[in-house]
Amino acid sequence: MSDWRFDHLATGDVRAAMVSVTGLTEERRRDLAKALLVHVREGERSWWWNDYAAALAVVAVGCLPSAAQTAQLLGRRAVSLRRTAAAPVIEVARQRGVTWLADLAYRLADRLPRTDPGDGWAFVAELLTAEQAPPPTGETFVSGWVSDLSWPRDGRRNGPLAERLAADPFLDALLPRLFEVDGVGVAMAFDDSSTREKMALPRALAELAGTGRLDRTVLLDGCLSRLLRDDRPAALRAFVALHDLLAPTVAEVATRAAGYLRLLADAPAPVATMAQKALRQWDDLEVEALLEASRTVLARPDKALARTQLGWLDRLARRRADHAAEIAEVLAVALDHPAADVRDRAGTLTARHGYAPPPVVVTVSGDDLPPSPAPASTPPPITDPDELAEEVAALLGGELRALPLDRVLDGLVRLAGADRPRLHRALVPVLDRHRHRLDDHPWDPCCLCGLLGDVLYTAVEPSRAEQRRGRWHALMAGVGPSPETEQQSGEARVPALHRLLRARLAEVGSRVGSPGYPALLATPTSVTGAVDPLALYERIARLGSGGPWRWDLTQALLRLPTGFDEPLAAKAAALRSPAGDRLAVWLREGGLPRPVHEVVTVPRRQRRKSYDWEYDRLPKQRRQVRLAPPEGHHDRLGLLTVPPVLVGIDHGNRATLWAPVLPWHPAVVAAHALPEVASTADQDARGGAAILPLLAESGGEGGPALDLALAYGLGARHEADRVAALDALLLLAAAGTLDAPAIGGHLGELAASGSVLPTRALTPLRDAATAGAPLTTWRLLAAALPAILAVPTAPRGTPDLLTLAAETATRVGVRIEVPGLAEVAARGGSSRLVREARRLTEALDGVSRTGQRTS
Repeated sequence: MSDWRFDHLATGDVRAAMVSVTGLTEERRRDLAKALLVHVREGERSWWWNDYAAALAVVAVGCLPSAAQTAQLLGRRAVSLRRTAAAPVIEVARQRGVTWLADLAYRLADRLPRTDPGDGWAFVAELLTAEQAPPPTGETFVSGWVSDLSWPRDGRRNGPLAERLAADPFLDALLPRLFEVDGVGVAMAFDDSSTREKMALPRALAELAGTGRLDRTVLLDGCLSRLLRDDRPAALRAFVALHDLLAPTVAEVATRAAGYLRLLADAPAPVATMAQKALRQWDDLEVEALLEASRTVLARPDKALARTQLGWLDRLARRRADHAAEIAEVLAVALDHPAADVRDRAGTLTARHGYAPPPVVVTVSGDDLPPSPAPASTPPPITDPDELAEEVAALLGGELRALPLDRVLDGLVRLAGADRPRLHRALVPVLDRHRHRLDDHPWDPCCLCGLLGDVLYTAVEPSRAEQRRGRWHALMAGVGPSPETEQQSGEARVPALHRLLRARLAEVGSRVGSPGYPALLATPTSVTGAVDPLALYERIARLGSGGPWRWDLTQALLRLPTGFDEPLAAKAAALRSPAGDRLAVWLREGGLPRPVHEVVTVPRRQRRKSYDWEYDRLPKQRRQVRLAPPEGHHDRLGLLTVPPVLVGIDHGNRATLWAPVLPWHPAVVAAHALPEVASTADQDARGGAAILPLLAESGGEGGPALDLALAYGLGARHEADRVAALDALLLLAAAGTLDAPAIGGHLGELAASGSVLPTRALTPLRDAATAGAPLTTWRLLAAALPAILAVPTAPRGTPDLLTLAAETATRVGVRIEVPGLAEVAARGGSSRLVREARRLTEALDGVSRTGQRTS
């Protein structure tokens, strides 16, 4: 039951709250204080704000006995006190004769939320101002002060910021802390919404230094101190702006030269640029100190910083001829700069000032990649219900992954027939906790959530199976090729690989707990999804004469290595069981044949009759690979039949589940997954290229589909997808199975058509060369450039590709002709495209046709 004495708290009546604590005897005040604490602790209100918080503060200051207890109540996260609450609180404190108001303010300042220090700051500031107490200098209070300057709570904005700051009673005490509190620079970089001035606080501080209100020396030294201590780049921008607004004189720079030199050498690029600009105006800078810093600057990757430093050293060498040789030696550091134009400039200047670099002899070299590690074995099977419950929780707690799914299904089959009651006790709490992950999503034809949920619940509660058998039988009967003429239908959007995966799940659901089936035959023995043939033979032998589950055995056979194995086939036939006979036939036929590949270009889907906002955002065309079974082979599962899919007909991010379905046929899986991979480049989708490293790690040969998928992956929008493509490229290169010219040819055609941006592909290609695959990178670029150079207007990033091509060609000493390069290099003008084309031409001219670098 609520206490009637606090009705004014329920309505936020501040005036009534003030009346309720006026003229109380000490005994009544103590009783009211106890009741207040109980009311707040047990009351229905969970959040106090505006007038409700003000009324609470008034009653707390009016009846609680000390600053400690009052701060404990008002400093709770659920209490949000604004500036307007301070006036009635101060009035009540004066009436009561409270002497601890400043102490309360300090205690509340210590409790300000770090994530939003401005919440409650103004209330504390008003109390301190009323008591004429100095402000606390803790990090949170300083951050709150800056937040209040940028936008005072309660809308109090009187005049320009410089005027408000000059009259601020906290300015002198808190100013030095601006240069000491880490991260406060982010809050300092606000703009003035009334004047639209950028960096309003640095401008106001510089203005006050100009009027003499602030000491210019304090500001300048504070900036340098902060910048030398370093911080996040975003937190340093305000101090760089303040420094530039102060515009230090030559004399001021000279007395701080050591600090500027440290910033020039070690600070982030914007700060180093600031230091460079300041030092360049001082002609009497000690040459030795400048040269020492310059060695570090010219070794940094920052292009603009290095170019400016080169110009500075060039002027210094012309003015100080006695130091020209030393300066030229430092200039030579930039000969190894990653930016080609910086290297060119350094070469010109070193020659001008008399430095002759030693001749470089480059011999033919190839890639230097470590051998690909052998795929790891899978963990042992799950034989304990509690372990299975943990694996199911992990499976449902993140993205659905193929190998954990296989392991869980095998564990279900093993345990459901052995000890179903214990399995029920271990698994049901986990399933109930993740029930939201096990709902059907009808709009997604490839969704497995509801199907997986049915299987898991049926394993522990067999009574659930009856109502699902119809759906399960339909899924098991639906494995086969997708009709090319029905791409708009839901079922046609489910690739054959996914239909097989659904059939396996449905089969487990319909037969889990069956006696005489000890474990699944298709559980992988390798992390690639492969099954060792001898292990499968042993599993079939343990199965005895009983019939295997159809889709379980089918998947197990598809996971065997390709090729013939007559000795093992004879052993399998000797088992005289249905499963043994199928294994024998499979081993004698050599598995799936190699399909026929055809690279095709498909258009986007048709515009829908209703409003179709997505249509205009779809790429107009996309390159895909059509798969067809070889002549004479009946593709009853549809795995080797992949019709082109119109752009805009997708199946969600499911491709990573398919790699273990056919672990020895990456070319086939890549053809099925190609629309998903391509969307990462031409639709800026996320995550579609994650399958590429899985395909690279699997056995078997790649093909046009994998080559095309890698080209799309290198041009993906998101870094994670480009990294996945890079990982796959390096794995294949290390294994010696990468077709770099084929990938490069696809990349060039995609870039020329606008499907892939060269600027995106540049980073993974440069990383590939750095990681030990320069020859692969050069062969890929040499194949990509002809199509790109043939475009009337070169795509953005083409000069950078030419630069990388020149670097890798020079590094490996191998000459590859690039059709169209000579024509671009012969154009007039000095555009960067022409300059980089000439650079590559010169690099190739320096490589003889035998592959040796000429001097």
